[in-house]
Amino acid sequence: MKILVAVKQVAALDEDFEIRADGKDVEEDFLLYDLNEWDDFSLEEAMKIKESSDAEVEVVVVSVGPDRVDESLRKCLAKGADRAIRVWDDSIEGSDAITIGRILAAVAKKEAPDMVFAGVQSSDQSYASTGISTAAYLNWPHAAVVADLQYKPGANKAIIRRELEGGMLQEVEINCPAVLTIQLGINKPRYASLRGIKQAAAKPIEEVSLADIGLSAGDVGADSSMSRVRRMYIPAKGRAQMIEGTLAEQAAKIIQIINEFKGA
Repeated sequence: MKILVAVKQVAALDEDFEIRADGKDVEEDFLLYDLNEWDDFSLEEAMKIKESSDAEVEVVVVSVGPDRVDESLRKCLAKGADRAIRVWDDSIEGSDAITIGRILAAVAKKEAPDMVFAGVQSSDQSYASTGISTAAYLNWPHAAVVADLQYKPGANKAIIRRELEGGMLQEVEINCPAVLTIQLGINKPRYASLRGIKQAAAKPIEEVSLADIGLSAGDVGADSSMSRVRRMYIPAKGRAQMIEGTLAEQAAKIIQIINEFKGA
């Protein structure tokens, strides 16, 4: 039995930063990279299933990105993942979340897992669409924002609880194999042990090309994506003004400001 866990290395801004010359992103030298918080919970959920099962369960983590992503993949290996796969080609640069889902689905078709887990969203972009896109390309059942999971390896169904708006929970039975996007708080992610870190440093990370998963440069990148970044910029700072006086004076001042804004 195999669980494929999609993970992402996310970017956070340093205190000082500059926009790239093409205006479409931040200069990489000003970005700090780490494993996406949501993916820690999806990996832990896979590890819980592995450790509670009498049958053999393989946990495989996969990420799409350049060489620097290896650091995040090794964190997953240190926490118990059995294998790590990294997919990259320069033509992938500029791919949106939907296209990344297509790449992950191609990996899943090659790996033939029994389940695919992903975080609900990433902390840098927050699109919450990569896992759902992966399910669509696989034509598998899917459930988003999973807050509780009851699943036995090899079973053809799973019971899940999903978070809905207003604090409500929805209990659903889903056919397997399926793609689940895992919510924060479903479990308590473990820390990597010193032994695990040392073992992870010695484990190989499988580098996969587009050709290895049956895709070409024309299937990925900005030109094949449904959305693209047109411009990234620092918004102009707004102005604030304290309005003092009696209620009547404050109301009169607000009316004056509105009229000035309207050009009246």
